[in-house]
Amino acid sequence: MTPPEPLFSIVTTVHAPPVDDLRAMIHSVLAQTHRDWELILVDDASPDPLVLETLRRAASEDARIRVIERETEGHIVAASNVGIAAIRGSFIVLVDHDGLLAAQALEKMKNAVEDNTDVDYLYSDEDKVHETGRFYDVFRKPPWSPERFRGQMYTGHVSVLRTSLVREVGGFHEGYDGAQDYDLVLRVTERARTVVHVPNVLYHSRAVAGSSPAESDAGPEPDVGPDADADADADAWLAGQKAVQAHLDRTDVTACVNLGPRPGTYQLERSLDPQVRVSVVIPTRGGEGVVWGERRCFVVEAVRSLLQRGGHDNVEVVVVYDTETPSEVLEQLGEAAGASLVLVPYDKPFNFSEKCNLGVLASQGEVVMLLNDDVEIASKGFVAQMVAPLFEDAVGLTGARLLYPDGTLQHAGLAFYRTHLLHMFYHWLDDAPGPFNGLVVNRECSGLTGACVAVKRSTYDEVGGLTESLPINYNDVDFSFKIGRAGYSRVWIANAKAYHFESQTRVAVVHDWESKFIRRRWATPEFDLYMPMFGRTLGEVRKPSKSARRKRRRSDTPRSAGKTP
Repeated sequence: MTPPEPLFSIVTTVHAPPVDDLRAMIHSVLAQTHRDWELILVDDASPDPLVLETLRRAASEDARIRVIERETEGHIVAASNVGIAAIRGSFIVLVDHDGLLAAQALEKMKNAVEDNTDVDYLYSDEDKVHETGRFYDVFRKPPWSPERFRGQMYTGHVSVLRTSLVREVGGFHEGYDGAQDYDLVLRVTERARTVVHVPNVLYHSRAVAGSSPAESDAGPEPDVGPDADADADADAWLAGQKAVQAHLDRTDVTACVNLGPRPGTYQLERSLDPQVRVSVVIPTRGGEGVVWGERRCFVVEAVRSLLQRGGHDNVEVVVVYDTETPSEVLEQLGEAAGASLVLVPYDKPFNFSEKCNLGVLASQGEVVMLLNDDVEIASKGFVAQMVAPLFEDAVGLTGARLLYPDGTLQHAGLAFYRTHLLHMFYHWLDDAPGPFNGLVVNRECSGLTGACVAVKRSTYDEVGGLTESLPINYNDVDFSFKIGRAGYSRVWIANAKAYHFESQTRVAVVHDWESKFIRRRWATPEFDLYMPMFGRTLGEVRKPSKSARRKRRRSDTPRSAGKTP
């Protein structure tokens, strides 16, 4: 009688692993609390006879284990496809020949499948195991984040894929060795009905030889074995680049994939349709200040940098100016922006939200970018990188990488945690990769500062723009929440860089009623879903120094939304 089909089919390709590690992997499968599984071990012509002997012994001791013996080495893709062809389960579980499943891994996955009957791809958190047996470097991952996934194969282990969909997309493809899992998951998630993150550490990866448990936050690297050489690492990185480019081509995203600053990371250089009209709305009162030893009129330099480095000609510059703004400032703006300039006078008490809303009403663009007047664009092609993602998937809001004049981070996304609202990685160095490379790839986050954001005009109108009941502080927090409530994601763009000369001409004061307003209107989460991606608790996210927390003077901008109230 044919045995019933199992829920999970674990596929492991085997080629010359340390035998003790192989035995430990098999033992971790046998120790599963959920028993409805099969283990397909594909030996890819391992040169050590003890490896095959170990596999055969395991199969003889448990009927759920099957061994497929290849006579010649076909490498990872061919061997994996042999395993896929042989499985009988509804879901494929990918496990390395030296990896370890947590005892409840399959049970947790089963529960997730039962709770999400249309799920096609699941992934869990993971950590590393040192040769001493110590577990460390926990990578707590975010919910499904397609933009981050284009910059990094962050889902890693343990990955569970619906068998029918894997076969539908053709299994593993040749030419992606070292990044074959990345390529497969890209193709699966392009068609997946639902993707589920199971927020438990269910997989332990073997540490790379020579590493130490103290070496944390290393981040996912190309999927090569612990004994791989530098050439294999480089090949895997290039294979991942090829996989992401193929994904973009299939999904009609006009972008070029470049190798990121860290192994296993990628940066997208997007192109924007020149027909897209972008309206940049800048509130100002024409303030001046000293930056890098030179006096400047902030709004004039903001507009000049935008036009010089924006990389997009179809730009409308809408400046909402207080009537007290010096006439010479308006003249300089006219000289800088020419016919693209739209001037909107404002003669009421300061209300940042109202000024932005009036600027949007006066604009003609399909896309709106809100820009503080004390921002200087630093990276080329800034407008395209900020705006293009808004035409993909369900992206509703994008935000820039903002730096203080000293080169430290002012903004890399907002995090909301219980009663706290803060900038992630505040005052980290600009060249820091961040835990698990979270500062070098684009990624979804819970909120973005209003100092520089881009949004489609239709989305802005849909959510009602900025809330004018919040004239100074936290209007961008509120706006981020509204964007999320409407079903859109909020994406931080790592390679859209600008300097933010915050607090130059206006004293920043936060009132209790403002923070209470936010808390009454929105229930902040117990834990921010995008915080665990860094493997840190709130208390471990670096806070500003005492000097950095002192009151600053700023230009025509409210207090940045991400400060802790």
